[in-house]
Amino acid sequence: MLSGIHVPLITPFTSTGEVAVDAVEKLAGHVLDQGASGLVALGTTAEVAALSPAERGQVIEVCARVCGERGVPLTVGVTGNDTRGAAEALKELPEGVAAALVTVPYFLRPGERGVVAHFEALAEETPVPLVIYHIPYRTGQAVSAATLRHVGAHPMVAGVKYAAGGIDQDAVDLLGDLPDGFQVLGGDDAFVSPLLALGASGGILASAHLATDRFAELVDAWHAGDVVRARTLGHRLARLSAALFAEPNPTVIKGVLHARGLIPTPDVRLPLLPASERAVSQADMVLVHPGQ
Repeated sequence: MLSGIHVPLITPFTSTGEVAVDAVEKLAGHVLDQGASGLVALGTTAEVAALSPAERGQVIEVCARVCGERGVPLTVGVTGNDTRGAAEALKELPEGVAAALVTVPYFLRPGERGVVAHFEALAEETPVPLVIYHIPYRTGQAVSAATLRHVGAHPMVAGVKYAAGGIDQDAVDLLGDLPDGFQVLGGDDAFVSPLLALGASGGILASAHLATDRFAELVDAWHAGDVVRARTLGHRLARLSAALFAEPNPTVIKGVLHARGLIPTPDVRLPLLPASERAVSQADMVLVHPGQ
């Protein structure tokens, strides 16, 4: 379920500020047709904190329908740093959701014992498998390979989106000894290639809104052992990711998607501001000329 490239879908907006539901459906179908293995709805890239409950429901409904028609998994982001609230959100997930992406409790810094207790409590109540979102530079909470391995042994914990800001010792240790059925997905776009080389099963990558087929090819190349092809693709896609993250995510991605006619506006909601024309044009240039 967690292999390949899963695109954490942005939320396009109309010129009057509403969620562009038709564009959500169009974009979801586009990235899947280009080779994505699944979608993630309501992740950070979706500006989930700026969406109303009704808007979140709209996005899930559309993504679930598109994924169902194509027979691919939909993962839904579940936010919140209190265990009871996260458990309630999990129970409210509708039919058609295959997994839930749940962030390590942020800001509170509950310690690794608290992280274990949090995910073990959720695993006992969730109706769908959990994917841990490990992103310590946003949560403020370190989580060791040993802790991830311990939590990952639970049958309702399917894997981890690993976004530690690089390839650290814990990544090496974790991928060297994974629990049965527990998969690692790269979450830092620029570092996905070396993580795949270490044995990751795929990635949840905002950059894969663009050049989706090339990101899918990268996964296939590493899994096939085609090191020369994988290295070349990895370096080129890392340059693309750097350009797409030159300003706060997902502003540049939205700018390029709009320039290519895939979404109606490049708009984001405050506190984000639209990307500069310079950042959008540079990212589009890297997309067109990946080898330069």
